[in-house]
Amino acid sequence: MRLRILAAAIAAVALAVAASTAAGGTSARGSAAATKITVWLQNDAQTGWPEIVAAATKAFQAKHPGVDVDVQYQTWGTHLTKLDAALAGGDAPDVIEMGNTEMTKYMAAGAFRQLTRSNYPNAKTWLQGLADSCTFNGKTYGVPYYAGARAVIYRKDMYRKAGIKKTPTSLAQFNADGKKLIKRFGKDRNFSALYFPGKYWYASMSFVYDYGGRIAVLKGGKWQGALNSKASLAGLNALAATVKAQSRANKTGDEANPQQALVFAKGKVASFIGNGWEWPYALDPKVGNPALAPAVGAYPMPSHVKGRFMPSFLGGSDLAIPITSQQVALAADWIKAFTSTESERNLATQGKVIANTTTLAAINASNPQLAPFARAAKFSWFVPTTPNWANVENADVLQNMLVSIFTGRASVQKAANSASSQITRILNAGS
Repeated sequence: MRLRILAAAIAAVALAVAASTAAGGTSARGSAAATKITVWLQNDAQTGWPEIVAAATKAFQAKHPGVDVDVQYQTWGTHLTKLDAALAGGDAPDVIEMGNTEMTKYMAAGAFRQLTRSNYPNAKTWLQGLADSCTFNGKTYGVPYYAGARAVIYRKDMYRKAGIKKTPTSLAQFNADGKKLIKRFGKDRNFSALYFPGKYWYASMSFVYDYGGRIAVLKGGKWQGALNSKASLAGLNALAATVKAQSRANKTGDEANPQQALVFAKGKVASFIGNGWEWPYALDPKVGNPALAPAVGAYPMPSHVKGRFMPSFLGGSDLAIPITSQQVALAADWIKAFTSTESERNLATQGKVIANTTTLAAINASNPQLAPFARAAKFSWFVPTTPNWANVENADVLQNMLVSIFTGRASVQKAANSASSQITRILNAGS
């Protein structure tokens, strides 16, 4: 219902904008008389890479002398409420940063201008997980900004003591190494070779996608849950075997409660699958264990196919142009400047985030700590691009399926059948 209300409000404002333009108002494609564009970015940019924002604005203004760029920094907790109000009032910014999982609802509601992908720098090397989040019904409505991927964060000293001489290059080798770790340290019943809480669906779905499975597929205009497909079941069975053999984490808990990096810091965990920011968090003197610094490393989670990585869920941000903007051409040019090759290389080396595949070499050369996560980002997956996906998350469908599997309450097949039925029903609600 909220989506329909938002769509109706946007449609009304879009008609008003069109009428204003027809009556001689400012063109929706940009006007030579324009003196300002407004950009909303999250405060990560303000604290992490303000000089990169400034450089992009300088490059933009070299092309558009006299046009002011008003960058307004937002917070993740309030920006959507502010955006909804701004769209309804017809005064949304010209450029807005969106979390990649936030995009679909607004694309479906008609909140963003359609873009031509080929017009933007590095469009051929966009990270797939971000490119997917910018696409709805085959059309592009956003430009990838940056992302973070998950990799295996591990104790090099524990691996060495267990006789593991190099990091694994296949899932089979990863599990064989896990057995060595359990044999060496497993007398402590709280020890995990791989710390993997039961509700950790982000890492779990990587197994599904690695085997060619999907959470859901679109067929004939309808969504169909696909966790009980042959490929998805293969991934879920491989996941169940891995977790059973290596993890003694809470089967009904998640990766945030307690924060898995802090469990790792206590010394009873040889590895966990985490984001790049979790590595330094585990070493933070206020909450973690800085003495572990020399012993911590990371590598991409290996695939069941030797020499490949498992696809990782990418959490990140995109840039979009709200439908209410009357300076679309200028907004597009600012996005081009902010996502240029130079800007994204600086995001990688200075901002320590992953922008696209063209920046991987810069990351590998300049930041060995970030490099494993950058390599992991080359292979990624994303949730189904439908506005009803949020309802699947809110219903804990994936988490409940995983808990049923890991606790033995249901077989993999039965749990996947139930989850797939729920996903089909939720994703098609209201259609």
